[in-house]
Amino acid sequence: MKTSPVSRRSLLATGGAFAVTASSGVLLPARAQGVAPTPSMRGGSNNYLPGAPIVERIGGGGFWMSGTVRRAGDGTPLEGQRIQIWAHTTEGHERDPHSHGATLTNAKGEFRLEMPQIVPAFGQAHGHLAYDDDAFETVFLRPVMASSSDTSLSVDFVLNPV
Repeated sequence: MKTSPVSRRSLLATGGAFAVTASSGVLLPARAQGVAPTPSMRGGSNNYLPGAPIVERIGGGGFWMSGTVRRAGDGTPLEGQRIQIWAHTTEGHERDPHSHGATLTNAKGEFRLEMPQIVPAFGQAHGHLAYDDDAFETVFLRPVMASSSDTSLSVDFVLNPV
């Protein structure tokens, strides 16, 4: 079996290519970049009432607002986080205090609150949700429903620590 000698030139070229490749990160194992925080939505804070009470249900119910709350970066579910919910419903306008309420997340970071059926305001059926406590940056959301006849809406918050 014949072996070819390694020349100094090929050794330097191979070593140089390895150094460039290694410095680019190609040889490093893949890593998750983390879970990005949820940005506030334009119009999300419309008719916001600070300090809405924690309630079992808003009005007569019939519509379910639900979702999850996680920490930015590692995606850990956050328990005990206060989420305020309000909307234009069959029982009142989104600016009415009785159309607002808040709930807390459970151990899995989940929340769920029953409220009256959401109806279109300004041509769109939509809800408002807010995280507005001190431990994380405030986030206001204004998700639009696919249909005004939907009986639930789910949203997810990823909160950025202050």
